[in-house]
Amino acid sequence: MSLIKALILGASITFAAANAHADEPTQIEKNKSIVVTFYNKALNDKDAEAAIALMGPTYTQHNANIPDGKEGFRQFFAAFNQKYPQSHSSIVRVFADGDYVILHVHLVREPGTRGEAVMDIFRLDKGKIVEHWDVLQPIPENIAHSNTMF
Repeated sequence: MSLIKALILGASITFAAANAHADEPTQIEKNKSIVVTFYNKALNDKDAEAAIALMGPTYTQHNANIPDGKEGFRQFFAAFNQKYPQSHSSIVRVFADGDYVILHVHLVREPGTRGEAVMDIFRLDKGKIVEHWDVLQPIPENIAHSNTMF
């Protein structure tokens, strides 16, 4: 086989291998999907156990009002869901960078209220959620501009 034929064959095999995986989601897309599923299970389906199944062996919580770990998560959501059984969270945007996924969310604890604008940050390790931060801001009656918070 001539050198040119060998180079063309090698390039063709490399191109074919690259295209064979082109339709597979990247790890960032997988991470986004895992976090969205986790969030919907916890906040909208009110199924803490299904959400916990998506966590890694440890879960570090940075919200000052929620106890650390899986048990803290379980306790918080049991109380939250009892107090706000009709709460609903609408994910407005999903951003990802490596092992971090950020959600921009409209949380309405009680129907008919304005709710809160929420930014949730999650860190994943090997496809499992292992860390969480959040910032919440009540949506005021009057906003100082004509933009929305979303």
